[in-house]
Amino acid sequence: MATPAIKTEQLSKRYATLDALTDLDLEVGQGEVVGFLGPNGAGKTTTIRLLLGLIRPTHGRAEIFGLDAQRQSVAAHARLAYVAGEANLWPSLTGTETLHLLGRVQGQVDDAYRDELIARFDLDTAKKVRAYSKGNRQKLQLIAALMTRPDLLVLDEPTAGLDPLMEQAFRVCINEAHQRGQTVFLSSHILSEVEALCDRVGILRNGVLVEMGTLAEMRHLSALTVEATFDGSVPDLSAVPGVTSVEVAGNVVRCQVHGGVEPLLKVLAVSGVHELLSREPSLEELFLAHYGAPDAEGHVVSGAR
Repeated sequence: MATPAIKTEQLSKRYATLDALTDLDLEVGQGEVVGFLGPNGAGKTTTIRLLLGLIRPTHGRAEIFGLDAQRQSVAAHARLAYVAGEANLWPSLTGTETLHLLGRVQGQVDDAYRDELIARFDLDTAKKVRAYSKGNRQKLQLIAALMTRPDLLVLDEPTAGLDPLMEQAFRVCINEAHQRGQTVFLSSHILSEVEALCDRVGILRNGVLVEMGTLAEMRHLSALTVEATFDGSVPDLSAVPGVTSVEVAGNVVRCQVHGGVEPLLKVLAVSGVHELLSREPSLEELFLAHYGAPDAEGHVVSGAR
């Protein structure tokens, strides 16, 4: 069995009285694309810093391809590339010089792919970094990481500052990395991005991993939405097992279904259904099942598990 690209055991980090990360047990297989979700302060960046060996855990351990993230960080970094949400680069260097320097640090560069990435992200590498916008600095980071074809890409909010066209270019690059067998660990606030790219998704809440699985495995976090249109009157669905949030408008009923849909289908089958629509929850709805909906000021209100 192949060594996991990422493995943590009881990984924890405490700052004074704040538990930033608590007993994280995580395993990411080689070749997987795994999304890491959670609101600000949930512990995503703390996790990444621990994986990179930038901070020390309070207890527990992390491994990158079987290498201890603390004691063997140099060897671990030779197999990965990291993109931060905020690009801290050398302002006096040009884009070309920055890519050359970062390529030398990594030790390997696919020159043809680098040139393709520069064209794909439409980046003028002759300019100095100080002249770049936030989005262009982010493009530079992404090109520097992708051009080395690392075994593991660790991405912390990698599309911050990118316009929609460049976000699409990023998705193409991640799909290419996936097809090549590279592993991707993606922390993102863009739920559609995670849904489009990731094999599995983990949700962090207050430093604790509360869910981990494929989107199909996580559908239980939110109900199936069913809408039925009837030829005649709408039947009473209030007593049907698993059915909640029943709304009736004329001869149309809309409801939520938790668990199996068989009890509902039995009732609908004998009630003259003219049209039936059902929809699985999106990743955003799964996420909100844990964190609730934003309030009037845009803050996330915690939802019941």
